[in-house]
Amino acid sequence: MQTVNGLPAHVLLVHAIVVLLPLSAALLALTALWPAARRRLAGPNAILSLLVVVLVPITTSAGEWLEHRLTPTPLIHRHTELGDTAIYAAVAVAAVLAVLVWWRQRESGGRTPAKRTFLAPASGAVTATLTVVAVLVSAAAVYDVVRIGDSGAKASWNDWAAHR
Repeated sequence: MQTVNGLPAHVLLVHAIVVLLPLSAALLALTALWPAARRRLAGPNAILSLLVVVLVPITTSAGEWLEHRLTPTPLIHRHTELGDTAIYAAVAVAAVLAVLVWWRQRESGGRTPAKRTFLAPASGAVTATLTVVAVLVSAAAVYDVVRIGDSGAKASWNDWAAHR
């Protein structure tokens, strides 16, 4: 899918990534920090984070198709390079969410608190480490989207702004 109703698909798909990847990242941080949110949001966020992992390559592929039809500029080249990093952010959010959910399930034994035997003394440290990692990955994913979006806006609108 390279065009939608005559418009480059990238122009439309990018809006989904700009909204859904930071949303999934924010939900990851919330899930890591707040047990009530974890119980309610971990499942829907798992689906959302997998959707983002699928959408990112589709969006970057559509962006590369568009890039080959535009006059090359350093700004477009920079945006293309930065856009290729979005998959790492999306996969990191999905992977950390999966590990966090698995660890919390294992740690609590499901719905009822379980007796910790395996790695009992380290359990709190692992939980704290996973929480910090989740927050850092969330922040990095949001930062990556902002960086990519800023470079895309500059690549798209630089000529227009220069002629005003």
